[in-house]
Amino acid sequence: MNQFVDITNRKVLYRLLLNLDASAVPLWGKMKPQQMIEHLINEVQYTNGVKIPTWDGPHENTAARKQAGIYTDAEIPRNIFLEDLPDTLTYPDLETAINQLMKELDTFDRHFSTLNVKVIHGGFGPLDYNEWIIWHGKHFTHHLKQFGVITW
Repeated sequence: MNQFVDITNRKVLYRLLLNLDASAVPLWGKMKPQQMIEHLINEVQYTNGVKIPTWDGPHENTAARKQAGIYTDAEIPRNIFLEDLPDTLTYPDLETAINQLMKELDTFDRHFSTLNVKVIHGGFGPLDYNEWIIWHGKHFTHHLKQFGVITW
């Protein structure tokens, strides 16, 4: 697979996130750096038990979407738009938001410490811990590239 951010290597991930400049202009899209971090917090909360995801599946092509999204080196396309940006920020500054994201990832690990836990992904259906590690890695990579924090 292509190289994606390893969200299990929290020291490296944290250093990457701290390289994000609060005033950075995205290479694509409309998010500001803190909006992106708060977006990642929101998405991780759907996988760590804080928020409950929904899914009206199964669907005919869920397995194919999961195969392409998780088990290939395909990257998330640029300028994909799935939700409106909130009008206000939740956290007082970028560093506080980054620290909260790291806490949410720790909660994610604890949530999956029970055997056979699966959490719904809206397009792929139920995913296990390892599948979420892959997907979050792709998602984090997408946004870190968006702000030029990583270039590979």
